[in-house]
Amino acid sequence: MNGPAPLRCLFSKPAAPSRCLRRNLHSTKQLFRQPDFPKIPNKATRDALRKNVVRTTTTADDFKAYSDEDKKKLSTHFGYTPAQLAAIEAGEAAIDPKDLAEQATIREDPFAFEYYDDFATIHPVIDKPVRAPESNYDPKLRYKNEDEIAEDFAKFIEEMPENVSKLDYMKFIDNMRLTVGKEEAERNPVSSLAPAIPKGLESLRRPGTRKPGEVEIEPKMKRLMRQTGYSLDEIRRFRVKNLVVHRVVNGTRMGKIQSIYFLTIAGNGKGLLGIGEGKSREAEDARRQAHHAAIRNLQPIPRYEDRTIYGDVKVKMGAVELELMTRPPGFGIRCQDKIFEMCRCAGISDLAARVTRSRNPMNTIKATFQALLRQKIPDEVARGLGKKLVDVRKVYYSGNV
Repeated sequence: MNGPAPLRCLFSKPAAPSRCLRRNLHSTKQLFRQPDFPKIPNKATRDALRKNVVRTTTTADDFKAYSDEDKKKLSTHFGYTPAQLAAIEAGEAAIDPKDLAEQATIREDPFAFEYYDDFATIHPVIDKPVRAPESNYDPKLRYKNEDEIAEDFAKFIEEMPENVSKLDYMKFIDNMRLTVGKEEAERNPVSSLAPAIPKGLESLRRPGTRKPGEVEIEPKMKRLMRQTGYSLDEIRRFRVKNLVVHRVVNGTRMGKIQSIYFLTIAGNGKGLLGIGEGKSREAEDARRQAHHAAIRNLQPIPRYEDRTIYGDVKVKMGAVELELMTRPPGFGIRCQDKIFEMCRCAGISDLAARVTRSRNPMNTIKATFQALLRQKIPDEVARGLGKKLVDVRKVYYSGNV
C-alpha cells in the first residue's frame, strides 16, 4: 500500500452503517450523480447503456503494501509510534488482498440489483418463505406417554453432574423431546399452510375490520403509511420537534392573506433524520404537513461509533456558513439549540458546531442536514484511493481515544 494516508486501527470499533430497515423496491429511474471523489471513476453517463459501459475490475495487485518511504512518512509527518506501525503491519498481514478484490466491491454485472440490501433478513411478504423439507415428515410420530417422560427425567438425574445449577435444568427442559419418531419432524415440522401475515402491516388488513377499542386511522395517516412503509406504531415512536414557527403574509390583489409556516424535524435517535416544511392558513394543517414531510424525507446519517460524525464538515447555505466538528466521547453537544435538537433526533451525542455570518434559523437547519449527509466515509475514501482500510484512529482525536 503506497501513500501515507492513515487507515483504521485494528482495535477500533467498526461503525455499523445506518440504513433504513426496508427494501427500496421503487420503479423510478435511478438518478445519476457526479462521484464524491475525483479518483473514483464515474459509472456511466445519463443516457449510456449498461452494455456500453467500460467497467474497471479490482484485482489483488491494486492493493500494494507500505514501502519503507511510506513508513518513514507515517512516523515523521503523522507521528506514528513503532507500536502503531507494528499494528498496521499486523493488519496488512491478516487481510488477504484477494478477499478485498472479490468481496469489497459493488456488483456491476447486468443482473445487479438497483438497490443495496444485505439479504440477511427474510421479509415475510416480499421474500419466498423458507419451508421445511419434505423429508422431515414422519407418519409414525406420536406423543410420549407418562412412563417415557419419567424415564427421561430418571436418565437426567443419573447423568447429572455434581455442581448442578438451575441453568442445567432449564437446558434439559428446553431440549427434552415430547414425541417419539424423527427429531426433525418435531423441531422443524413440514407445514402446507401459508405463513401468517406479519404484525404491523396495516395495509393488508381486511377493510372494515377493527379490533375492539381501536381508533380509526385518518386517511392522511394511511397515505403516509403507504408512502413510507412504516407502521402506525413506528410513526408514533419518531422524535418530532417544531424548530421554526412564524406567520407569513402573501400580498395579492384581493388583499393580504395570512398563513402560518412550520419547519419540523423527525428522527428515531438511531441514525435516521428528516426535515419537512408546511404552510397553511390553519396552524394544525401546517403542523401536520411539516410532520408528514419530515417523516417522508428521512435519510440515514453516518455515525462514527454511533455517537459522532466522521471528521469535520463545512457547508454554505445562502449566507449561512456552518462547520460541524467531531469530538471525543463524553464531550457532549455544544452548539446552538437548532443543531442540538437535530443531533438528538439523529442519535449524535458528541459534536461541536460553529455558525458564522448569517444565522438564519431555516438556512441553519437546512445546512446542518446537508452537512450530516455530505460526510466523507473512510470506506469510500479508501476505495477511491485503492487502499486497505486499516487505521483511521490517527485522524480522529489525535489518537487519544
